[in-house]
Amino acid sequence: MTLRVRRVVTGHDANGKAVVVTDETLTAVPRRIGSDITGCEIWSTDRMPVDNSREADAAQRAGFVVRHNYVGSGQGTTCRVTEFAPGHGRFTHRTETVDYAILLSGEIDLELDGDEVVHLKPGDVVVQRGTVHTWINKGTVPAVFAFILVDATPAEVNGEPLRTVY
Repeated sequence: MTLRVRRVVTGHDANGKAVVVTDETLTAVPRRIGSDITGCEIWSTDRMPVDNSREADAAQRAGFVVRHNYVGSGQGTTCRVTEFAPGHGRFTHRTETVDYAILLSGEIDLELDGDEVVHLKPGDVVVQRGTVHTWINKGTVPAVFAFILVDATPAEVNGEPLRTVY
C-alpha cells in the first residue's frame, strides 16, 4: 500500500486570526535514493528565523527549497515522512545536519560506520548528529519514520570537517 500523509497547514486571515490554510493528503513518491524508499516532503525552510509570511509559503510547501547543503542554505530545516520497504538496499550517507528521526511504525536497524547496530521499534527516537549511517529493514513490513532535519555546522575530527557523504 502506498504511504499517504495528511498535511494540515495553518496561517492567518486578513484580520490576523488563526486559520487552516490547507488540509490535504500527500502521496509518497520514490526518494532519489532508491525505489524501495518512498516519502512525502512535508515542509522545508531556508533561513533562521523561519519566514512565516504568505510569500514564503509556496517554496516551503514544495518541500525542496534551494539547497546549498543537504537541507538548505546552512540555516534550513526539512520535515518529511519516509517509508523503508522490507529488504531495501543500503544507502550509507552523512549529512551536515542534526536529524530527529521518530520511528512511527515497523522496525528497523540503524547501522553506523563503526559497525555498531541499534534495533529500533515504534516510538523510538534517534538524534542523528552528522554521522555516517544507513537504515536496514530486515522485517516483513515497512518501517515509517518522521524526520526533522536541521542544518548544522559539520562535526570536526582533528580539525577536519566531516562533510556530506553519499
